[in-house]
Amino acid sequence: MSIPGDTDLHFWLTRSVGRCIGLNFSAAMDEGRLSVDDYMELVHACRGCDKVENCQIWLGCQRGAPAMAKPPAFCRNARNLEALRPH
Repeated sequence: MSIPGDTDLHFWLTRSVGRCIGLNFSAAMDEGRLSVDDYMELVHACRGCDKVENCQIWLGCQRGAPAMAKPPAFCRNARNLEALRPH
C-alpha cells in the first residue's frame, strides 16, 4: 500500500489540470455542478496517483496552449474533470 501524496501539491495539480482543460472549479461550485465533498474526492484521488512527475511535465507542456486540452490519459480524474468542464 502506498502512502498518499501531499495534499497541497495534489490540490494544485488537480486545480491546474482543470484550468488547462477550461474548468473553473469556483464557477462549477457556484453553479452547483461540484460540491465541496466532490472537490475533496478529486484531490483525494489525485493523492493516490503515482504519476506526479508525468503530471507536472504535462502541465509544463500546456503553457500558452488554449484552455481546452484534454486531461492526460493517465490522470485518475480525467473522466470526472471532463464531465465538469463547460461544454
